[in-house]
Amino acid sequence: MPYSSEKRPNRLIHEQSPYLLQHAHNPVDWRPWGSQAFELARRENKPVFVSIGYATCHWCHVMERESFEDEEVAALLNEGFICIKVDREERPDVDGAYMAACQLLTGQGGWPLTVALTADKEPFFAGTYFPKRSTPYHIGMLELLPRLTAAWRDRSSQVLQSAKEITAALQTRALQAPAQQADQEALDEALAHQAFQELAGRFDPVHGGFGGRPKFPTPHQLTFLLRYWKRTGQAHARAMAEQTLQAMRLGGIFDHVGFGFHRYSTDAQWLAPHFEKMLYDQALLAIAYTEAYQATGNAAHRQTAEEILAYVLRDMTAPEGGFYCAQDADSEGEEGRFYLWSRQEIEGALPADEARLVMDVFNVTAEGNYHDEARARSMGENILHLKRPLSALAAERGCSQSDLQATLDGIRRTLFAVREKRVHPLKDDKVLTDWNGLMIAAMSKAAQAFDAPHYAQAATRACGFLFKALTTAEGELLHRCRQGRSAIPAYLDDHAFLIWGLLELYEATFDVDHLQSALELARRTLQRFWDERAGGFFFTCGDGEALPVRSKDAYDGAVPSGNSVMMLNLLRLARLTGDGELEDAALRTGAAFCAQVRRAPSGFTQLLHALDFVLGPSHEVVIAGGAQQADALAMLHALRSGFFPNKVVLVHSGEGALERMAPWVKPYAPLQGKATAYVCSGRSCQRPATDVADLLRAVSV
Repeated sequence: MPYSSEKRPNRLIHEQSPYLLQHAHNPVDWRPWGSQAFELARRENKPVFVSIGYATCHWCHVMERESFEDEEVAALLNEGFICIKVDREERPDVDGAYMAACQLLTGQGGWPLTVALTADKEPFFAGTYFPKRSTPYHIGMLELLPRLTAAWRDRSSQVLQSAKEITAALQTRALQAPAQQADQEALDEALAHQAFQELAGRFDPVHGGFGGRPKFPTPHQLTFLLRYWKRTGQAHARAMAEQTLQAMRLGGIFDHVGFGFHRYSTDAQWLAPHFEKMLYDQALLAIAYTEAYQATGNAAHRQTAEEILAYVLRDMTAPEGGFYCAQDADSEGEEGRFYLWSRQEIEGALPADEARLVMDVFNVTAEGNYHDEARARSMGENILHLKRPLSALAAERGCSQSDLQATLDGIRRTLFAVREKRVHPLKDDKVLTDWNGLMIAAMSKAAQAFDAPHYAQAATRACGFLFKALTTAEGELLHRCRQGRSAIPAYLDDHAFLIWGLLELYEATFDVDHLQSALELARRTLQRFWDERAGGFFFTCGDGEALPVRSKDAYDGAVPSGNSVMMLNLLRLARLTGDGELEDAALRTGAAFCAQVRRAPSGFTQLLHALDFVLGPSHEVVIAGGAQQADALAMLHALRSGFFPNKVVLVHSGEGALERMAPWVKPYAPLQGKATAYVCSGRSCQRPATDVADLLRAVSV
């Protein structure tokens, strides 16, 4: 029966997901994903209506307001379907399976994702956003839902047969994606060249980035280009990365008042963003800006990385140390409202001379530059952005860059204080293991590159939280924690990204416990996710919930794939520990996806990071001596200041724990009482180095 107009809670009220709780007072009789819902569908002979989204999804909010809060739509859903809400961030396995179905059926995907299933979880209809009423471009819910229920009632045998055929097609696709073992080839350098050419062909020479509108940051493409430049000396690769990083930092996609990056730019100029902020974007972009600083020495890249991390530490860090998921694009029912400024607001917040400076530097006008499609006109609201780097702006004003920076810093703090009084966007305060692994990696890389121990401390606290709150008594990882409640067995990405974070944290602190945890977690990942038939890793473990398809992907989308990250993890662990079986698994992972990569290498740029490591030269560096003694610190500073992406570093001061994990380091000891660097590359070792110059020569070979 339909719910009454009173806002009584539905079954989502007992869930932890902020997204599900957003829908807990809808008149739709929502249920969480689970066996009970599908058993009820079977008993009542009803189709299952599944709506998948996430808490900071703008169009998910729109569809909720238009349809799921509407009594007329709710009545159709409750009468004809068993209705399930899914948070894609909690259940990426469910989302992945039915997104594949949507792409198969419609050629496109996105969120909100709308799917109709049988009681056996087989899809027979899929789409994305649907308005309440039909338009010339979209069928409306009031027309769609009766069609689906009529088809189920009058042509049930055809619907069930169609669902089985769609499921079979999805399974065939999944089996064809990784190569059969007999067909496997090794990844080779030609793929890196082809990826570079593809990216160069899509590069926007005016605004940076790749393609037209909308524009996504995709940081792993930029870090691939830095590696390609390092390998080949191709200046255009570095220039593309640098121009894109600079353009994003100047544009409205960057929050110039509170720091951090928005999700993507709706235009080609990086001006008008989709305003949500995701933890994974902050992590991957912080890594890209950190590596760009190491590669170029450009202090602006360091500043941007530090500003990203300042935002995360201020706004996205839980008291217990974990990192929150996201901040919404909307506040007070409007996208971007929290971030926009009118000329009058600027003039009211600042002295006249400072207000004029802000309007000039950040391009504020009375007319505004933000044009909300929902309003179809400008409301005098501005997205703060720069058109030129600060150095150029300072030169125009005849002042030093440092003086201009100091003035703007003071103004920014004033504007931030004013903005803090506004209604804030919703914060998705769940903690996800995979995204936390990425942020641990970012914090740890910044700790190394910037000689900033407080980032390593934050990463260490986050690790401690994950191992305490998101690990079972049996040592198995969990995926999500919110308000002290942890649940959902971990996926491949949880394992892969946390191992990445642990490896970076080890090289930031040289605490052997982090290396031990990474090694144990890698072996557990091989036990539970490895594909013995063809190599590579499934997204879900073998004893996980059965879905229409068990995916195994290497495509690097907004977030790198678990297989791509895991391949490089295994290579690094193999070099750190001397365990050749780990390297064999890494090479088999690359070979499993080689046929896919050959079709479009630029879609696999994180996997090509691992290829770059395989091609070498890569270096194993052991610094014998205490990590805190002055000469050892000088060596570490030299390694961290430059861009040496294909190295692993161990500090050996005689600990038994390290020698048990990496027996090959036992012979290495300081020479003549000095910290001594032992550098090996390509299965051969160079002369021990006791000064920084010799060490840098050794890792530059």
